[in-house]
Amino acid sequence: MKIQSLIIIAGLSLASAFAANQKPELATTPYKVIPVAGTVSLLQGPGGNIAVCAGADGLVMVDDGYAGSAAQIQLALRRISDQPLRFVVNTHLHDDHVGANAFFQKQAPVIAQSNVRRRLAAGTNVLGRAVPPEAAGALPQVTFDDAVTLHLNGEEIRVIHLPAAHTDGDSVVYFVHANVLHMGDLFVTYGFPFIDLDNGGHVKGMIAAIDKVLTLVPADVKVLPGHGDVCTVADMKAFAAMLQETSARVAAGIAQGKTVQQLQQEKVLAGFEKWTGGFLSANKIIEFLYRDLSAPVQSGT
Repeated sequence: MKIQSLIIIAGLSLASAFAANQKPELATTPYKVIPVAGTVSLLQGPGGNIAVCAGADGLVMVDDGYAGSAAQIQLALRRISDQPLRFVVNTHLHDDHVGANAFFQKQAPVIAQSNVRRRLAAGTNVLGRAVPPEAAGALPQVTFDDAVTLHLNGEEIRVIHLPAAHTDGDSVVYFVHANVLHMGDLFVTYGFPFIDLDNGGHVKGMIAAIDKVLTLVPADVKVLPGHGDVCTVADMKAFAAMLQETSARVAAGIAQGKTVQQLQQEKVLAGFEKWTGGFLSANKIIEFLYRDLSAPVQSGT
């Protein structure tokens, strides 16, 4: 079986997991509100983690979950503060992080890296699932290329783009005074991560992004992964080390002329079993890494 066919099969099975989350019960599934530090709280529920900075100047929200969860997210915001929403930041384009853009942009502008708006406007493909172009109201109204900083609630909120990583539009958000970092899906705790090759993602870029972020924040920063509970720098370093070693093993197999099937049969990722309990199995991450590392190097990536 060819590499592309393997990736399509893997993508279709994972796309079904995405579709399963788009259910009517999203409208009635509440979010937990977890104080993190300073003005920053974490909202946890369906979809990706949401960070909220609250104070006298209003609310800044990082990511906004699935479209179907908008009402429950709104209720969670009201539990934090009755101040108005001032800004929404998108960490990347996936619908478990930006699905409620249209709902919340009626209250406040959405900010995102330029590639997020471009891909949402054009429509794309995620895990074999066609994603149609978004309506105008769901497209970020404010875009940036490299970085933008917000100043509200006595907080300095730095939004920093990391290119060609989980996607080509990833941003991390650092709340300087609270010392809290939202990583989007550049760092997750469910196991092997999804690297969206069809939307500009690359494993080497993901490793480089984590390494870069670690130079920008102190060692005691509180880390909010895209999915999972509050973490530490040590957790991020372990995640990056896993990506480095697994990609090195697959790259070595490619250099030896081995096929995807051979690497799977040889269990080339033996020793990384603890990372297989979530989104991707070892065989599927081998397929994604093989496709990524076999591709010609593109200028600027």
